[in-house]
Amino acid sequence: MRELDRTDRRILVLLQQDGRMALSELAERVGLSATPTAERVRRLEKDGVIQGYHARINPRAVACGQLVFVELRLATKSADLFEQFRHEIMKQPNIVECHLVSGDFDYLVKARIADMSQYRALLGDILLNLPGAVESRSYVVVEEVKETQTLPVLEGC
Repeated sequence: MRELDRTDRRILVLLQQDGRMALSELAERVGLSATPTAERVRRLEKDGVIQGYHARINPRAVACGQLVFVELRLATKSADLFEQFRHEIMKQPNIVECHLVSGDFDYLVKARIADMSQYRALLGDILLNLPGAVESRSYVVVEEVKETQTLPVLEGC
């Protein structure tokens, strides 16, 4: 991936704040004219730096107000089983994130659900239907303190 300069990073900061910002406003705020700004945005999109533009929806507005994290352990560790698991987890609409992790468990799953009855069904579906799942540990979120997709573009991670 190509190195990002200060102007590229400023564009990213601004688009993270408002992905619907007019190109003319974006250009003005980064100190360029519209044409070079548009070219930079297109390059950032083409290079996969900007991966998309999304509406951020309040989970409660669509009856997904309960957040749950589930650690899952698989029976065995094999490329085939990981691929089967990956294929099946992608079909679960309430699972918003799934990560292969190191440690005592193999996967960390983040799910959005309506309530505890849906949590029970989700957990049952995971344990019964996902290939190789043999153990789980769940964390029901009591309060969401911080959740963001915004990256520290200027400061770096």
